[in-house]
Amino acid sequence: MNSQLPIISIKHLLYDYFIEFGLSESTAKYLNMLGLFITLLLVAFIIDFIIKKILINAFNIFAVKTKSKFDNILIKNKVPRNIAHIIPLIIALEFIPIVFTDFSYLENIIEKSLQVFGIVLTLWIARSILQSVKDYLKTLPRFKDKPIDSYIQVIMIFAWMVGLFSIFAIISGISFWKFVTTIGAASAIIILVFKDTILGFVASIQVSINDMVRIGDWITFEKYGADGDVIEINLSTVKVQNFDMTITTIPTYALISDSFKNWRGMSDSGGRRIKRSILLKATSVHYLTDEDVEKLQKIGLITDYLKDRKKDIDTYNGDHNIDKSVLINGRNLTNLGVFRKYIQSYIESHSAINKDMTIMTRQLAPTSQGLPLEIYAFSSDKRWANYEYIMSDIFDHSLSAVPYFDLELFELSSAIGTLK
Repeated sequence: MNSQLPIISIKHLLYDYFIEFGLSESTAKYLNMLGLFITLLLVAFIIDFIIKKILINAFNIFAVKTKSKFDNILIKNKVPRNIAHIIPLIIALEFIPIVFTDFSYLENIIEKSLQVFGIVLTLWIARSILQSVKDYLKTLPRFKDKPIDSYIQVIMIFAWMVGLFSIFAIISGISFWKFVTTIGAASAIIILVFKDTILGFVASIQVSINDMVRIGDWITFEKYGADGDVIEINLSTVKVQNFDMTITTIPTYALISDSFKNWRGMSDSGGRRIKRSILLKATSVHYLTDEDVEKLQKIGLITDYLKDRKKDIDTYNGDHNIDKSVLINGRNLTNLGVFRKYIQSYIESHSAINKDMTIMTRQLAPTSQGLPLEIYAFSSDKRWANYEYIMSDIFDHSLSAVPYFDLELFELSSAIGTLK
């Protein structure tokens, strides 16, 4: 009997003072409950803050002393921070019956809410630990080519299913196993009625876990005619605002069942790719004479290159007694090769090109549409309008430079005229 006195006194800690103050019993009960509830919240927050600081400091100290990266990864994925919430939650669950002793209906609601939060917290902890395991395994050479993401994803899907079933069981007041059995019996009808919702739910989980799409990403989805920024992601649809300001709605499950292009990698990188060809007429390609080389040496970007190449070629041809009365004999420069070198030098010296990324001018296989000379580089400015300006500026110059090398641009109309 005496052991119950402290609990009874805590339950009505402020009640007697309010009664003596002249308040009604109903008002005193409400104020008593409110005072205890505020006190419990303050105590829980203080304990949570203290435990969180202790755990994070302990993990940091431990991480400094060990050579393993796993403890650093645990801190990065907020494992100590999530674990710190456990004790305040347990304290809250223990004291909720005392705080709401005179309000059983509120006690039931708050207690179920805390139990639901406990399940969600368990899932958070499981997710952060599994994420840490995944990140750690990816640092090990033997696991780099293994589908670790898929394994973690399957585990988390099952964990979320169990968690959701537990939450529904708590809210409905039905035992977990009875709830699962009932769901299993009605699964065929549920799948039939909520097919799109279930597909969208599974897809949204996979999209989230795999970080496939974020709001603000630029995606291109040809099947649905989408080419623009993602503005909304929900259970059933993904909304894309196209660059013509129209909005395309895509089923969420299409993101995992069909192929689409996400430009986030380009946005996060150091440049945006330029990959376009100049089509040259194959019949305009020829060897360069000494007079041609001397004339082209006046072009500043390739002056040194031509001097060095001509010297090497002349030395080789002289050492091997090459008969240069026929131009094809021995080693020679061609107008196409020199033009290719000029474009390469021009791109490398262009102020808007990222010099730390691939820069290449290459000759592709000849086609019925001409001989393609492809420029492959990355602009430093990734904004669409600026990118188009930079690319146009490069090709304005390149196309204008073609005649200086006695080359001709391929045009289908001129090719047809030649055949006639």
